[in-house]
Amino acid sequence: MEVSLKEKLNNDLRQSLRAGDKVRLSTIRLVLSAMNNAEIAKQAKLEDGDILGVIAKEIKQRHESIDAFKQGNRPDLVAKEEAELAVLQSYLPRQMSREEIIIAARRIIEEVGAQGPNDKGKVMPKIISELKGKADGKEINAVVTELLSAPH
Repeated sequence: MEVSLKEKLNNDLRQSLRAGDKVRLSTIRLVLSAMNNAEIAKQAKLEDGDILGVIAKEIKQRHESIDAFKQGNRPDLVAKEEAELAVLQSYLPRQMSREEIIIAARRIIEEVGAQGPNDKGKVMPKIISELKGKADGKEINAVVTELLSAPH
């Protein structure tokens, strides 16, 4: 039986505690706290796809912090954020290549019968839910915009 992402996070939390891995421990605690907040907001248990969304959001925050700390000339804080980022990324599935995103986007555009840029609203929710955690939202958006703008 496959272990859910939440169970894996809880198991890794215990391992990190035993191993004294402070960075991994604090990062997993942050994710579990964010998941708990998301469950309260949603008033339901999170599925693995939702948990991947929480982790992706935490990754985005780390990227923003790293940029800010680099501009502020704080290499100590950059290193801390990069260490947390590495832990977070270990929970995401392999990221899709641009070609794989294009293939998925073409299929969904065909499924919903999208004709042009005005139909982006039909395509985006479906592709975002399908590729959540597997591809960057900006990249998905760029691919869909490109495909819908191209003459058929």
